[in-house]
Formats: sequence, structure tokens, C-alpha cells
Amino acid sequence: MKFMKKLTAFSIACLMGLTLTGCGGSNGNDSITVYSRDASSGTREAFEKANDMEKTLTDHAVTVDSNGDMATKVGQDANGFGYVSLSTNFEANNLKALDYEGVTPTEETVLDGSYGMQRPFSYVTRADGDFADDRTQALVEAFIDYLCNSTEGQQVVKEAGGIVDLDKTTPWAELKKNHPIVDEDNSDLTIRTAGSTSVEGTLKAALEAFQAEAGQFQFTMNQSGSGDGYKRVLGDEKDGANAADIGFASRSFEDDEDVSKALANGQYCIDAVVAVVSADNEAVTNLTAEQIKGIYSGEISAWSELK
Repeated sequence: MKFMKKLTAFSIACLMGLTLTGCGGSNGNDSITVYSRDASSGTREAFEKANDMEKTLTDHAVTVDSNGDMATKVGQDANGFGYVSLSTNFEANNLKALDYEGVTPTEETVLDGSYGMQRPFSYVTRADGDFADDRTQALVEAFIDYLCNSTEGQQVVKEAGGIVDLDKTTPWAELKKNHPIVDEDNSDLTIRTAGSTSVEGTLKAALEAFQAEAGQFQFTMNQSGSGDGYKRVLGDEKDGANAADIGFASRSFEDDEDVSKALANGQYCIDAVVAVVSADNEAVTNLTAEQIKGIYSGEISAWSELK
């Protein structure tokens, strides 16, 4: 009988959200499983910089190689803790997005600057004259204009989870006058993209929408991480098997990634990095930068240690 009373009291405490050992996940295990992206990830870079935790990652972290892989693994682990792009489908992956320093990650809080973990979705193209042919170069130029400047393109990005300012856009009907290539049959042309996995959702949505506007061209996406975006259009892999026409990074390009020779480079939207747990986790709804640093350094290893 005493055991049953203790068990009942414990269960009530968990339901009330009190920090008792065992309240972390649905399996009653209080230990935190830390997930991290690989070292070349732009998402990881933004996450670590925001929380002043570069080179402090615990040796016990589980490394994953893409935004989708992170979302899947954390969503399936009741005690998992990780970080993903705000453009991620949280419900489909059984994820709960956590508030950061008391601020909920939303389009509004990113645009007004109150949400602290944000970063650009950046792009860079091959150099002028270094495309497969002149038509491919013209098509890439048209797509960049559609993606970054047109009302229609930016709306597609917004609907796919990117954060944009539609007040600064121009209708595609006006912009397309500068790109006669879009009025041709371009079914024989292919736009190749590479780089960040976090941009995949917004990028694919924009490419699919642009197909109908630009002669039904083809496209291939080889998104393997921000570190590959520059390499495959201007770097040492630009003429290899994984060469691309446009490289993407979910961060700004580094000083050693010289984009000055590109036909075009810039930013097409803003994204936020979001700390996440499984939707089955009842232990936490908000974390501070100090707490996140503690988790990723290994100083905090159990949900009950979060006060």
C-alpha cells in the first residue's frame, strides 16, 4: 500500500510538471540524450554561436548528418534533445519546439529580433561563363531573381517555412521581362543545387513553383550540408561528380569561401534554429542559453537538473 501511495504521488508530480527524477520521457528515464549535427553544418554553427558553446560538445553526443535525420531521431527518442530549422514540420516528426530565453520561435519574433537563434539562408552560384552553357546560366539567373525578389517566389518560400518580408518584393510579371529564357521550352535544361540540408524544404518548393514559370526545366538537389555549398560551385569540387549550379548554406559564407567570383550570391530568407525535444517529453518547455550550454557540455545530464 505504501508503494502504491508513493507511486501515485510520483505520477501526480510528473503530471504537474515538477522536476522529479523520471519525469523526463514517457519511458521514465531521466537522462538526456544529446543529438548534434556534424561539424560542417550551418545549423550547428548558428546554434553554437548563439549559446557561446563552440568546442564544448560532450563526447556522449549522437551526431546526425542532416536536419531531417535530427528531426526523426529526436522525435522518436522520449529523452532526446537537439536542434532543427524552424522550417521543419514539427508535428509530422513528433517534435516539440522549445521557447528560448522565454521567447517562442515564430516568424514574428524572428523578424522583430526578439528571438535570439536566427540565421540566413544563403546562396552562391558558379562564376559567370562557368555554367554548362549560356541557356543554363540565363535560367539560373532567372531562378535567383524569382527566388529572392519576386512576390510569388518569396510567398512560396514563406509557405514552406522561410521568413521573408513580402513588402520588399516585386510581381514576377514585371521581373520576368528581364529573363526571356523563361518563355522558351527548357525541358532539356537542368538546374543542379547543393549544400545545406536545412534549406531543402523552401528550395524544393521554389524550384517546383518556378518550373511552371520557366519552360518545365528539370532540377536535381544534392543537399548534404552547408560546407558543400561553396565547394561544389566555386571550390575544389566544382568540376567533380557532385558539381552544382547553385550552392546553399544555412549561415553566412565564411571568410575562406570567396564568393566574389560568383555570378550571384546573397540571402533569400531568414530562418531560426529551434531547440527541440520529443512531443512526448513533459520535462521542459523553455530553456536559457546557459542551460543549453550546460546540456551540450555534459554539465547537465538529466532533465531533473533543469530548474
